Amino acid sequence: MSKTIRIAGVPEHFNLPWHLCIENGEFDEVDIDLQWTDVPEGTGKMCQMLRENETDIAVILSEGIVRDIAAGNDASIVQVYVQSPLIWGIHVAKKSNYKLLPDLENKKVAISRMGSGSHLMAIVNAKNQNWDTQNLQFEIINTIDGAVEALTSGQADYFMWERFMTKPLVDNGTFRRIADCPTPWPCFVIAVRNEFLKDNKHVINQILEIVNNTTIEFKEIPSIDRTLATRYDQKLEDIQEWLKLTRWSQKKLDKNTFDKIQNQLFELHLITDKKDYETVVK
Repeated sequence: MSKTIRIAGVPEHFNLPWHLCIENGEFDEVDIDLQWTDVPEGTGKMCQMLRENETDIAVILSEGIVRDIAAGNDASIVQVYVQSPLIWGIHVAKKSNYKLLPDLENKKVAISRMGSGSHLMAIVNAKNQNWDTQNLQFEIINTIDGAVEALTSGQADYFMWERFMTKPLVDNGTFRRIADCPTPWPCFVIAVRNEFLKDNKHVINQILEIVNNTTIEFKEIPSIDRTLATRYDQKLEDIQEWLKLTRWSQKKLDKNTFDKIQNQLFELHLITDKKDYETVVK
């Protein structure tokens, strides 16, 4: 009798290792029916899904889940999934008058939802630029399609999203990218609802072992660059550059990194209480 487990993640190239494991039947071999849900709305939506028991596991942005756990989400971080930073491109509409990053001070930023990476990183970026973060204005757009609409119509002025996933919209003249803002920490972690983790620690360990075996060798898979380019509608040279920059992880989130993320969120008034490392990282 196979055990059904629900997992959620963004429909982006980072998550191809999961899909390959599912398609190759690797979870089925150990009687795990891993059911993947694509969440184009991103981290804010996945935090909600963990809270509302709509998923057991989420492959989620580090800063988003650390913030939501601090705010009461009863989940734990079991592993880092992608060690390298996420490179956020800062985008404006092609015809926009904004040319440089300083032009965007006090302008309205499109975000997928409150608590999402696009929201938190807009605040990190504002702090990096020494802007007053209290003056940030947000327009909630849910998905990248919503961002296209909001920027094109002038409802919002700029939009931060993973640089490579947004590149086709830069190439086709929808957006212009005016700067990059890398996260100052590993970008993706794997989070699990505590209620589920409590009784299924061995199953989670099996799942991690399977996906980790794939991520260790992921870059060596023959023609993986072509597979990624085709599946995610990317130019081959962009995917090759992305692959060079991306490092998967098979390790726990270490205390220094956890503290760095949590301290930054606290400093930006995005959390009011800090959690102990041991209670969040299992």
